[in-house]
Amino acid sequence: MMTVQKLTFMTTPATVAVSVLMVLITAGVGLYAWRRSGYRAAHGLQEVLRVGIMIVVAVLFNQPEWVEEFRPEQRPTIAVLWDDSPSMETQDVVVRSTGTGSDRSVDPNASPTPSRAGDAVSRAESIRPLTDPSTWSRLQEQWNVVIEPIGTTGEDAADGDQATGTESATTAVVTGTNLHGPLLEAPDRLPNLVGIVLISDGDWTKGKPPVEAASRLRMKGIPVFTALAGSPTRLPDVELTNIDLPTFGIAGKVVRIPFTIDSALPREYLTTVTLRTSDGETLTKDVRIAAMGRTSDSIAWKPMSTGDYTVTVEVPRHADETIEANNVLSAPIAIRQEQLKVLVVESYPRWEYRYLRNALSRDPGVEVSCLLFHPQLGKPGGGSKDYIKQFPAGIEELAKFDVVFLGDVGVEAGQLDEEQCRLLKGLVEHQASGLVFMPGWQGRQYSLLETALRDLCPVLLDPAQPGGWGSRTAGRFELTDRGRRSLLTKLADTPEENVQVWENLPGFQWHASVVRAKAGSEVLAVHGDMTNEYGRLPLLVTRTFGAGKVLFMGTDGAWRWRQGVEDKYHYRFWGQVVRWMAYQRNMAKGETMRLYYTPDQPQLEQTLALTAHVMEPGGEPLSKGDVIARIVAPSGKTETVRLRAEGDEWGVFHGRYSPREPGPHQLTLACKQTSASLEAQFFVQGETAEPVGKPARPEVLEEIARVTNGQAVELDDIDEVIRSLASLPLPPPSIRRLQIWSHPLAAALVVLLLGIFWVWRKAIGLI
Repeated sequence: MMTVQKLTFMTTPATVAVSVLMVLITAGVGLYAWRRSGYRAAHGLQEVLRVGIMIVVAVLFNQPEWVEEFRPEQRPTIAVLWDDSPSMETQDVVVRSTGTGSDRSVDPNASPTPSRAGDAVSRAESIRPLTDPSTWSRLQEQWNVVIEPIGTTGEDAADGDQATGTESATTAVVTGTNLHGPLLEAPDRLPNLVGIVLISDGDWTKGKPPVEAASRLRMKGIPVFTALAGSPTRLPDVELTNIDLPTFGIAGKVVRIPFTIDSALPREYLTTVTLRTSDGETLTKDVRIAAMGRTSDSIAWKPMSTGDYTVTVEVPRHADETIEANNVLSAPIAIRQEQLKVLVVESYPRWEYRYLRNALSRDPGVEVSCLLFHPQLGKPGGGSKDYIKQFPAGIEELAKFDVVFLGDVGVEAGQLDEEQCRLLKGLVEHQASGLVFMPGWQGRQYSLLETALRDLCPVLLDPAQPGGWGSRTAGRFELTDRGRRSLLTKLADTPEENVQVWENLPGFQWHASVVRAKAGSEVLAVHGDMTNEYGRLPLLVTRTFGAGKVLFMGTDGAWRWRQGVEDKYHYRFWGQVVRWMAYQRNMAKGETMRLYYTPDQPQLEQTLALTAHVMEPGGEPLSKGDVIARIVAPSGKTETVRLRAEGDEWGVFHGRYSPREPGPHQLTLACKQTSASLEAQFFVQGETAEPVGKPARPEVLEEIARVTNGQAVELDDIDEVIRSLASLPLPPPSIRRLQIWSHPLAAALVVLLLGIFWVWRKAIGLI
C-alpha cells in the first residue's frame, strides 16, 4: 500500500482576499500602536503576537486539511463467480448451430425441447468456456481476474442442541446454494475489487436474499454483471415426486403405497408404474398421468415374509421427456410378524360385543383380552381363554395393551372406578395407545364423562337422552369428505367403490344421542337422515389426544355388515381400526423400550418429535434416567439427541430432531440405567437441497445487476460484459482527511494565544 500525504486548503478568491486584508490591517494597527509606545521592545513583541494570532485565524479561515491518500500497489481485481451447484446439471440449454461447420454456440432462450437428440446440454457444460482463464485474457493486462466457483453451502456441525444436548461428527452436509454470502464476502476476500461477474441459473435455496448483498455492493461502488445459465421455462418432464411408504408393514397384510407424479407435459397419457422390492417381486399398475399437473395413486403390495425391504417405484421415460433421473424413488420398510394386544371392556354381551370379540379373536395379528361386567355373573370374567378376571392392576399391566375398547360400561360398583379411568387417560396420552368409545342403550358411558376420560371423548352427548335413540326404520352411515379420504373407512380399493359400499351397508336401528363433535375432532361419517341445529349427527369421529388416538363409534349395529357377505367388511373395518390406532406405538419396540416419532414420514428440515417409553427390567416405568438417541444420516453425519423425562409415572422421554438430509436415517436408542438399546430406522422424504430440472430464475440475476448498476446478459453476450469491464475506471484511492480548521486543538490554540495576548497587555500596563 502506497501512502501520499499533503496539506490542502479549501480556498476561494474571496477568502484569500479577506484573509490578506485582515492580516494587513492587523499589521498596520500593530505598527501604529508600537510607534505610539515609543518603540518599546515589550510593546513591539506584543504587536507581533497580535499579528501572529491574526495569521493563525486567517489560515483557519481558509479551511486547511491534512490529506492522506492510500493507493494499492497491486492491480484492481475482477471476480468471476460461477455456480457449481447440483441444479447446474439440468439439461435445458439448447445448442444452436452458427454455420455449416462445427462452430456452435449456446442459446439459453431457445425452446427447451431440442429439435434433435443431443441438442440439449447441461447448464454446467454451457458455462464451462467461461470458467477458462483464456476467456478473460483481454482483461488480465489491466485487471487481476480471479475465477472462483460458488456451490452448495455445508455445515460442519449441528447448530445446537436439539433436545438437551447434541454431539455431531464433522462430515459436511449440503444445505443449499447461498448467493448472498459469496457476493457479500467478495470485497473482503479480494482486495481492491472493482467488479463482479456472476454466472448462475439464479437459483438460491439458503441464506438471505441476494439483493441484500447487492445493496451493500452498490454502496461500495462495485457493479455486478450477471450471465444466465438455463431456461426460464420448465423442461418437458415427468417426475416421481413422492412415495408415502409406511415405517413398517405386517407379513400377510396388504401395504398400500401411495405415490405422486408431477408432469410438465402438455398432454395427458397412459403409462405403467412399476414397483420392485429388494427380494425381486415386481408389481405394475396402469396410471393416467394428467397434463401440466400432479397425479396421485397407489399400489397395493402384500408381503408374505418378514425382513427389511427396499421398495422402488419407477415411472417409464416418456418420449418427450428430457430428464430421466427423477423417475425413480426408493424407500425402506420393515415387514414384521404382528401381535397387537387389545382389551375389550363391556357390561352386557350385546351382539355388537359378540361379533367384535369374534373378529378380533380370529385375527392372527391380534391378541384379545375381554373383561365382561355382566350383571348376572358373580364376578367379572368369562368362559374362555380370551377373558381376564379383573381390570389390569397398575401401569405395568395396562401399558401392555395397544388398543382398549370401552363398551356400555361406566363408573359404578362392580365396573370401573375413577383411578382406572385416570390410568386409561394416561395410557392414551403418554403411551400412544388407542381408545374406542362404543356406547350402548343402557347409557352407562355418561358416567365416564365425569372422570378423567371426559377430555378424551371426541363428541358432546345429550344428557337428557342417555339411552340414545332407537328406530324401526334402519339408519345409514354417510361418509364425509374426510371419511372418503381416510384409510380407516376404506372398505374397497377405489374411492368410488368405497362410497358405494358404505351406501349399501346394512343399516342400524340405534344410535347414541350425539349433539355435535368437539373442536379438533375429525368426523368421518354422519347419520344419513338425522340432523339438529349443528347439522348431521356425527357417528364415526376420531381425534388425537396426547400421543394416542381416540375413536367414537355412535351405533351398535356394525355387526349387521356381515349380512350377505359374512366377514368381508366387518372384520376389515375393525382390523383397520386396531392397526390404525396401534401403528405409531409399534414403530420400534423391544423388551423394555418403545420408540415412536411424529410425523412418521418426516420431510426435509421438518422437526421430528421423538418419544421413548422406557421400562425397568421388572416392567415398571423408568421414572428418571439418561436416554439418548444416536442418529446417523445418509452422509455418515452423526448426531446425539438427549431425551428428557416427562413426569415420573409413565416412563416417557421426549426429544426433537431436525433432519437436514433426505433418505434413510439409522437410530439407536439407549438407556444408561437399564443398559437396554433399540435399533430403528426412519426415512426422510423431500427433494435434495438443489433439485435438478427446475427452471432457471432470471429475475434474481436481473435484480442483482439492476441494484448494483451492472448488466444482465445471456451466455452468448459475454463479450459485451468483457467490454464493459475493460472500460471501468480505476478505483479511486482511499482518502483520509483531518480537518484542521474545525479540530478542537485548533480552537484551543486560538483561545490560548488570545489569553496570552490579553494577560501580556495587563502585565505591561495597557489595561
